Amino acid sequence: MPSPENDVSPAQSHLGLADSVSIIVGIVIGAGIYETAPFILSCVASPTEAMLVWFAGGVLSVIGALCYAELATTYPRSGGDYYFLKRAYGRWAGFLFSWSQLTVIMSGSIGLMAFVFADYAVRLLGARPESSPWFAMAAVIILSLANIAGLKSGRRTQNVLTGLKAVGLAAIVLAGFLSPQVHAEAPAAVPAGAGIGLALILVLYTYGGWNDAAFIVAEMKDRRRNIPRALLLGTAGVAAIYLLINAAYLNALGFTAARSSKAIAADVLQGPFSASGAAVMSALVVVSALGALNGLVLTGGRIYAAAGADFPAFAVLSRWHSRWGTPAAAIAVQMVTSVALVWLVGHPAGRALIGSALQRAGFGAVSWDGHGGFDTLLKCTAPVFWLFFLLTGGSLFVLRRKDRALERAFAVPLFPLLPLIFCGMCGYMLYSAANYAGRLTLVGLAPPLAGLLVYLFFGRQVLPLDGSPEPAKPPPASS
Repeated sequence: MPSPENDVSPAQSHLGLADSVSIIVGIVIGAGIYETAPFILSCVASPTEAMLVWFAGGVLSVIGALCYAELATTYPRSGGDYYFLKRAYGRWAGFLFSWSQLTVIMSGSIGLMAFVFADYAVRLLGARPESSPWFAMAAVIILSLANIAGLKSGRRTQNVLTGLKAVGLAAIVLAGFLSPQVHAEAPAAVPAGAGIGLALILVLYTYGGWNDAAFIVAEMKDRRRNIPRALLLGTAGVAAIYLLINAAYLNALGFTAARSSKAIAADVLQGPFSASGAAVMSALVVVSALGALNGLVLTGGRIYAAAGADFPAFAVLSRWHSRWGTPAAAIAVQMVTSVALVWLVGHPAGRALIGSALQRAGFGAVSWDGHGGFDTLLKCTAPVFWLFFLLTGGSLFVLRRKDRALERAFAVPLFPLLPLIFCGMCGYMLYSAANYAGRLTLVGLAPPLAGLLVYLFFGRQVLPLDGSPEPAKPPPASS
């Protein structure tokens, strides 16, 4: 059996360690740290519990990053989870993963982040709220075209946005620690078990996205060294930032005020910026959302390009642009899908269409609360996301046995304890997400079931799994 490292035809390697860390930080730190923090504080009984929950989320994410570091260095293929699942369980698993990412999960995350940007951009510019879907569509289209135009363009955009985001985060930390500490009366205790459990779910959601770096490992320089470094530095760096931000919130506002705040970062920024604090906060969220959106667009296209190379019916997705050196067709299809979701979930006409279909199916009225209604969409698909995450964690055990002769440039320490902890976390989140979504879990299962039918009809003509030629090497990007 050929080594997965030796038989790979890597993409043009343009991403250095700093670029890869920037992508991880840019994807993970979207708007969650500004919007979920008060809710998480309301789930715990003290500031100490709050900080411990954020710390636990960081530790669990780092453990997950260690598992991904072994998989990505052993199988440094573009597409990340797609290849891990395909090699561990068979082509059907990789196909269903890529199909679900394209139809809902990744495209839905792109749409959600676009609406976060749009909601705050409308507020910042004083535009009419009805224009929010058009702002969201424009953001998806512009950033997709920038990433089609070349990895260097997408990388530079990501680095600039992450840099601006870092400046904004530093402003919140400084404002929080330079403000006089608030001494508030201790609130009534919250039931520890249920409260902390829900808080951990929200924290892990806010940490989500670090694994997306696995989709672009084939485009990293010095992959054997930089893959584990990027995953660990990026994930641990996000954890440190989240702990600092929450400490700043608590120091500036006090526990009682922070847990009841409707715009916690804006309240902190009002200290040094007075009434303009809300505008500064809106600008910060706009930049953060754009950074996360660009990172998702950049990484997502690599999944479908990898799948297209294995399935002749979708071969168009595997084409890399001869001049720009990017999977242009895959990014374009992702763009169209994301824009369609923005219209369906965010525009009144699209909502009416979906609502009518679900009511006829017996699901009752649909809630459109949240950013463009995407919060409801992601709640439906969260169980599917965590199911694939659990399967990826399990693939580490399968591939250790299946490819036991392969050299592993990086091995998870304390194996099998840490991978078991990671799988346990994924299983807990799968149960929690399904319990929270209720009957809507069935709606989330619709895309994978449709994908299974597509696989049965179009996925039979495939190349052999092992010893087969890999997709043609993407051409070098133009200088």
